[in-house]
Amino acid sequence: MSANEGTKAVVAALCANLGIAVSKFIAFAITGASSMLAEAIHSVADSGNQLLLLIGARRSRREATPEHPFGFGRDRYIYSFIVAIVLFSVGGLFALYEAFHKYEEVHAGHPNELLEGRWWWVPLVVLIAAMLMESWSFRTAIHESNKVRGGAGWVQFIRGAKAPELPVVLLEDLAALLGLIFAFIGISLALLTDNAYWDVAGTVAIGLLLVCVAVCLAIETKSLLLGESASPRAIRAIRAAIEETPGVDRIIHLKTLHLGPDELLVAAKIAVEHDDSASTVASRINAAEAAVRAVVPLDTLIYLEPDIYRETAAAEPSPEPLS
Repeated sequence: MSANEGTKAVVAALCANLGIAVSKFIAFAITGASSMLAEAIHSVADSGNQLLLLIGARRSRREATPEHPFGFGRDRYIYSFIVAIVLFSVGGLFALYEAFHKYEEVHAGHPNELLEGRWWWVPLVVLIAAMLMESWSFRTAIHESNKVRGGAGWVQFIRGAKAPELPVVLLEDLAALLGLIFAFIGISLALLTDNAYWDVAGTVAIGLLLVCVAVCLAIETKSLLLGESASPRAIRAIRAAIEETPGVDRIIHLKTLHLGPDELLVAAKIAVEHDDSASTVASRINAAEAAVRAVVPLDTLIYLEPDIYRETAAAEPSPEPLS
């Protein structure tokens, strides 16, 4: 994925969330609706998350150093994992805490500003405006994702993407839209029934939603941090490029690893003829490396080791793991 698609979606989400956060805080200050406070904190968390994604993208472009010879591409994964933690704690857990706090107030019979004030319509107007701004951000994320996801379904795209920005923004925007709907339903029912418990229920729904999304993001980003191989399509292309190189008998084994969204490490042991000279083997390795770079549109590090293929060695079973 080009970094431009992810950056455009992140900037759109940041602009939308900053405007939404301000409007929600104003609505909460006027009405005291707990759903509005939960949603306002959610928007603040999302805004901070988008800044983290931009920082991670910037830091990942640093040049490699002797201490970090493979560069800093994984900075984008680290900052995306931090985003999941922020969404879980600042977004989800705070919403659940606010729901518990508001429940205690309602249960104790404290006056409710939302039901007793004359500004009851403010949160509804703010939520509708927030839905429009969030829909624009979500539409931008979908448009940018469609440029790179090909024929993959949305779940497959989110689980298989090597660049974290678009999946993160997609899930955040989806959670934001659903959270706004929960808040709108909770506040509307509270006003219609004159029962503030509906506002509490909406806040609980927002908190549980954010916790679930944060856990999903953490699981996917953890996999990227541990190190994922190239996509099955890329592996097939790499294998075909090496095997079709003249003079390469076969691939004995092949391993790939994403050093970052746009950096790929390819390591393979290839079979050459027993009587090939060193210069012949070197030229064939160079040809195979050029073939791989031609089919993989990434910054690729390639290490090919020549060897003599032996049928008996290949047929030997893998050793059993130690108990």
